[in-house]
Amino acid sequence: MKARESQLIIDRIKIKTDEEIELMRASARVLVSTLRLMESMVEPGVKTGALDAAAEEFIRSHGSVPSFMGYRGYPASICASVNSEVVHGIPGDRVLNEGDIVSIDVGVLKDGYHSDAAATFMVGAVSEDVKNLLETTREALMAGIAEAKEGNTIADISAAVQATVESEGFAVVRDLVGHGIGRDMHEPPQVPNFVSPGKTPDLVSGMTLAIEPMVNAGDYPVKVLADGWTVVARDGSVSAHFEHTVAVRKDGGEILTLEGL
Repeated sequence: MKARESQLIIDRIKIKTDEEIELMRASARVLVSTLRLMESMVEPGVKTGALDAAAEEFIRSHGSVPSFMGYRGYPASICASVNSEVVHGIPGDRVLNEGDIVSIDVGVLKDGYHSDAAATFMVGAVSEDVKNLLETTREALMAGIAEAKEGNTIADISAAVQATVESEGFAVVRDLVGHGIGRDMHEPPQVPNFVSPGKTPDLVSGMTLAIEPMVNAGDYPVKVLADGWTVVARDGSVSAHFEHTVAVRKDGGEILTLEGL
């Protein structure tokens, strides 16, 4: 990235006040409770469409709006991505089976501010290799969050995520990245899960970021299915996804999507 392009991105990053962060935290509480509801419902025989319907009802019953519904034409309230589906799986008639994993990604808009988080759940018993994939992806997220502190750069987050993932022989997806978040669902800056050449923005207290490792058990290339949304691992390997909405602070990232209602 050229220096002028980098500066334009920095100029567009929206630093939040403490009051704005509290509004985002309120949105995040609804989101976390939604994810807990999803976790309680995930079992063999459940359709992903049933998860979506329950999530929408819950979010709206708490004075909030599903951020994903209608976003760029997306037709549902959650993304439900099964096995080799990385992200943006459209919920519907697909039935969850014993041994599957399903990544649930949720966004909530409340009082003008968005929150965004994801988790990958096991459907019954899964292999030890799949358990390791999920645990490694979760650890990579937490490693990235620890680097989300004033004085660091976006690249420090990226490096921590990538090192954690690759130490276990897994691969971080390159075509999809995390992002800033606030009044808009997607704000600058992008937050890659891998290190690439060039300068990345400095981190300043009050930035709010959605940090979200997407990790394949095989190689990192992906493709989009014919529905125009669902992203899958090109080699068919299983994929995990964990995400938190985080506020940059002086001593590390503060997780806003941590406590439920």
